[in-house]
Amino acid sequence: MPPFLVIGGALAVVLLLVGIAVTLTSQRSLIDERLDSYLDEELQYRDDGDGQRPTALASWLTERVETTNFGERISRDLARADLKFKTGEYVALIVISSVLTAFLSYFFFGGSIIFAVGGLVFGMFLPRFYVRYQQNQRLRRFNDQLPDMLNLMVNGLRTGFSAMQAMEAVGEEMPAPISDEFRRVVQEMQLGISMEQALDNLYRRIPSDDLDLAITAINIQREVGGNLAEILNTISYTIRERIRIIGEVKAVTAQVAYSGRFLALMPVVMSLVLWGLNREYMGQFFQEPRICGIIMLSLAGIMLVIGYAVLNKIGTIEI
Repeated sequence: MPPFLVIGGALAVVLLLVGIAVTLTSQRSLIDERLDSYLDEELQYRDDGDGQRPTALASWLTERVETTNFGERISRDLARADLKFKTGEYVALIVISSVLTAFLSYFFFGGSIIFAVGGLVFGMFLPRFYVRYQQNQRLRRFNDQLPDMLNLMVNGLRTGFSAMQAMEAVGEEMPAPISDEFRRVVQEMQLGISMEQALDNLYRRIPSDDLDLAITAINIQREVGGNLAEILNTISYTIRERIRIIGEVKAVTAQVAYSGRFLALMPVVMSLVLWGLNREYMGQFFQEPRICGIIMLSLAGIMLVIGYAVLNKIGTIEI
């Protein structure tokens, strides 16, 4: 049996056991568990697009993992990305992705154990990269819809709606994802949770600075009084201006951002091309003593990461 299969199988078993036997014991709160039974029914043993229920293995993994700190972080990240995965399914996806990328790296790079291990590590982070990308996309859409949502609330408050009725109108009139989130806020308040706590839960799912500003204004107005419609109208104008300025800054700094990406990817792409065209030439990095070639490649990778980070820092302007 090739050593790669032995190593890959052993690592897959280890990763699976780690996903199951996480020993951190922080339990989810009773409120969260009860809310999930009402608000996330579609996530609890939900049929997928083909009408099939989650497998027994996925359900068993979920039961073992979701009550831990590790499972809680996974559930939070999946909720922020609006992905209909259960915790156990996500852990299984990490294991499958790791083994698959390790096998492909081993096969396409001439049976190199070093590339197989690199592919294994890369595969472990692939699902997380996708979840993070989905989080950023959903957060961007939410921030783009936030000024219109505030205007809708302002109009509702001026016509005599209460704050809860205005939020309910947002859940009915606005598109996703903002409608889904405010519909959940209204449902939480209908189940007896205070508005402050429901809005805090919303901010935990949507970590937006603009949303934090609006939530803070609502909470302060409920404590000290004032014209909530005028406050939200001012916040809406501020957010629109901030979005406009951010767009202008991105247009000005786009050249720096794309230059950084191009310069960071070019050595990697050229190395892969040379590996395919002249493997003997690139293989000199791994000739005896191998430690020299590994050190050179490691230093090159570190310098690429530092250069990319510096260029990103130059092009990042806080507003």
